[in-house]
Amino acid sequence: MKDQCSFIFSEELLKYKFNDHHPFNQFRLQLTVDLLHKINALAPEQIIPPKIATERELTLIHDPSYVEAVKLAGEGTLPKEIAENYGLGTEDTPVFPYMHEASSLLVGGTLTAVDQVMTGKALHALHLGGGLHHGFRGKASGFCVYNDSSVAIKYLQEKYHARVLYVDTDAHHGDGVQWSFYDDPGVCTLSIHETGRYLFPGTGSINERGQGLGYGYSFNIPVDAFTEDDSWLHVYTEAIKEVAAFFKPDVILTQNGADSHYYDPLTHLSATMKIYREIPRIAHEIAHQYCNGKWIAVGGGGYDIWRVVPRAWALIWLEMTENKKGYGRLPDEWIEQWQKLAPVPLPMEWDDPEGIYTPIPRKAEITEKNLLTLEKALFPIRSQANIRKAEAP
Repeated sequence: MKDQCSFIFSEELLKYKFNDHHPFNQFRLQLTVDLLHKINALAPEQIIPPKIATERELTLIHDPSYVEAVKLAGEGTLPKEIAENYGLGTEDTPVFPYMHEASSLLVGGTLTAVDQVMTGKALHALHLGGGLHHGFRGKASGFCVYNDSSVAIKYLQEKYHARVLYVDTDAHHGDGVQWSFYDDPGVCTLSIHETGRYLFPGTGSINERGQGLGYGYSFNIPVDAFTEDDSWLHVYTEAIKEVAAFFKPDVILTQNGADSHYYDPLTHLSATMKIYREIPRIAHEIAHQYCNGKWIAVGGGGYDIWRVVPRAWALIWLEMTENKKGYGRLPDEWIEQWQKLAPVPLPMEWDDPEGIYTPIPRKAEITEKNLLTLEKALFPIRSQANIRKAEAP
């Protein structure tokens, strides 16, 4: 399967940069790509450069007036009071030069991944520069200017007439994608995230199930703060398997934010590298079970760019290509090259050692609460399945 996977990347993607002090730092892409190169897991012929999304493609989701505002903002000619109406120039989403061009390339990367898979050039495709799931039709939000996943899903519908299962494992709720397809029964969204009680964007409750014809096609599982590996993985495994069986997609698009890790500075979960092995492994299974292998994966959040993101994202590619190199010690050359720049000690191993945090005193309570949330979120499809079993001869 090695020759059936495409890795979408260009150093041009690093130009999506707000400023030197912003937590969203695409330098994590370079660290991840270099890690894969150091273990000889990424061949030149597997790297596909991203295209630039056209305005017609952007406006599959985004309002034309918003696209125009982003252009003017990047040129430095959008008045501040107008920019703020579009969510631009805020603390979260500051204006930067050539913002439109950098954001269009990011969206184009995800569309490139879509075309690679849907035309049969690749069975799986990975675009780690994408996954900006907070962007809305007419407003930037949460570090996201354009919403590449929403554009890609609409593109999948219009060009390939596909039923899309979108699975979001970022610690922040995938709000922008959910609202884009909230009334569309041809798209099923599943977001597993830290509860919005104390975390941006504050949405993603189990009661957000869709509306109109789309009612019943939005699934949210907000896990409690300080959730650890076992509880998180139980929720993820049960949810993705049952939702996929319910929806039976043509293609799966996974958003792979790496910010549920204990080290992440912006969230409050207590996961380790254990979940970042299982997330792509199970997604891979689902893609082959329901979609003839069609799997598109993007990046997302992840703000410990030194200790967490490179390992977590490299593991997605290793799973796609069925490469077993992601075990044991990280390459010494990678550690030596980047340690001099890193503000923290780099990890020595692919997996985290035991005891990276003190025991969580509410573990049993958190686990029970997450189990109840899972049961409530999946109740509609579980009840339907029980009815079908009862009616079967």
